[in-house]
Amino acid sequence: MREVYDLIIVGGGPAGMAAGIYAARSKLKTVVLEQKRNTGGQCYITEEIENYPGFPEATGPSLSEAFHKHAEKFGVVFVTTGAEQLEKCSDGIHYVVRGTNGTEYEGLAVVIATGAGARTLGCTGEKEFGGKGVSYCATCDGAFFEECEIAVVGGGDAAVEEAMYLTKFADKVTIIHRRDELRAAKSIQEKAFANPKMAFKWNAVVDEVCGDGLVNNLKLRDTKTGEVSDFKTEGLFIFIGHDPQTELVKDIVKLDEAGYIITNGRMETNVPGIYAAGDVIQKESRQVVTAAADGALAGIWAGNYIDDIKARQNMTK
Repeated sequence: MREVYDLIIVGGGPAGMAAGIYAARSKLKTVVLEQKRNTGGQCYITEEIENYPGFPEATGPSLSEAFHKHAEKFGVVFVTTGAEQLEKCSDGIHYVVRGTNGTEYEGLAVVIATGAGARTLGCTGEKEFGGKGVSYCATCDGAFFEECEIAVVGGGDAAVEEAMYLTKFADKVTIIHRRDELRAAKSIQEKAFANPKMAFKWNAVVDEVCGDGLVNNLKLRDTKTGEVSDFKTEGLFIFIGHDPQTELVKDIVKLDEAGYIITNGRMETNVPGIYAAGDVIQKESRQVVTAAADGALAGIWAGNYIDDIKARQNMTK
């Protein structure tokens, strides 16, 4: 089965939905492929968002829903499916994206807005205890740890903010950080240090996650002395960054050394007709507002590219 559109957008986060809004407003038949049931990407699983213009007290789910409704208003089609293959059609003009739902989606241009996934520690026991005390999403799993004592790994803005959010549920939240000071913004640090439920374990990394069915202990290694010690905990939340989700295009477009897609100011990749936007691209700041801006540019310039192709096709008729 094959469905034909003007523009195919892979990824339903802020970047993908913004691209859809701009393309659909230009009267382009647009589809967004998102493997998760809820659109919004990392935005959706963020509890509080205070820096998106016009929404001073938004939540991730509410902002994501607003994006979704806006896109649907202009006719963007949303399909719940992953994307497992991207290739050029035999005509040398169209692209086909094969969804994990068995359907093929054909279009004149593609926007890759697949975002970035949570980075793992790679330590012993982490994978085994996934969903059994190890989590990468405070919004998703925080309520399961009510009145517990839990740990958070990381020292950046996201880690500290998520740790503070977890104090709504847990009795105590200990941040485990490999250095002796946090990397988070000073304003965020001040709030964390003032929170009576917060504690800090400096110069430490997790060597092993242990438990009996559920997490109950961590093996921590001191980064200065190398000494290994036990740390009792009922849960471990990991916030150490993200890795770009570029499996679909890793052998098609140019990536940087970290695996992010390289684009220009128009969100064009090195391959004509393939654009990228949001957290999946090489850039300095990854925020909801910057992802939406990337998506807007991708929608505009992909639209111009599609219009040019259609104009040339009409001239040859």
